[in-house]
Amino acid sequence: MNGFDWSHFGAVTAASVLVLAVLQAATFLVGRRIGRYNVVDVTWGLGFVLVALVAALVGDGDALRRWLMAVLVAVWGLRLTWHMYAKSAGKGEDPRYEEMLERAGGNSPGVVIRKIFLTQGFAQWFVSLPLQVSAVVGPASGLATGVAVLGVVLWVVGVVFEAVGDHQLKQFKADPANKGEIMDVGLWAWTRHPNYFGDSCVWWGLWLIAASVWPGPVTVLSPLVMTYFLVFATGARLLEKSMSQRPGYPDYQQRTSYFLPLPPKR
Repeated sequence: MNGFDWSHFGAVTAASVLVLAVLQAATFLVGRRIGRYNVVDVTWGLGFVLVALVAALVGDGDALRRWLMAVLVAVWGLRLTWHMYAKSAGKGEDPRYEEMLERAGGNSPGVVIRKIFLTQGFAQWFVSLPLQVSAVVGPASGLATGVAVLGVVLWVVGVVFEAVGDHQLKQFKADPANKGEIMDVGLWAWTRHPNYFGDSCVWWGLWLIAASVWPGPVTVLSPLVMTYFLVFATGARLLEKSMSQRPGYPDYQQRTSYFLPLPPKR
């Protein structure tokens, strides 16, 4: 196969919608049973893993790229799934969801499904479009191969930032001497959100792999939307809103870059 086949893309995206719908339905039922909907954060990364696997199995494009994408997404997504599970296990509802549902008029099943689960399911489908599109296109060649390699490098940078940042924060919180203190060492001295920055790099890296073949470049809105979520919508901005009330955080904001890693100011 050398070009883009709409029928094969339709099969991949239909299968992706199906697995995401099943995942979100199951997550809603679990959330309803345990009385908290932040369980949806646990299945965020898992949804992308399922889409990448579906794309690799259903797509008929270049096999090397299909399975490379599946492996890269699985490494990122399964680590994130485990991290979010360990982070939320035994704890109550996330204040973000409480506030969201309160603004929406309550936590009736219809409101919860519409505001949380349908929104997340659609976001997973849209952000994963580079995976779906690249799964039905033939192999790259020449300069395009170099673009794909650059994408893998950027993915590595992203995974390292995200995993190391999460580990450093976990170790910091585990030390009783740091109770009430602001995490400002390691990667956290260079950016206030190394995990979100890493997440963004992961998806720009995956997009570059997809962009190595046409029409992969047209899926650029997917990493842009992911970055918007991470920086402005549900990620760093909301965290900054709550953290800015803590003693010492305004000083930390003054000396440390918001998102992009930069040398700390004195």
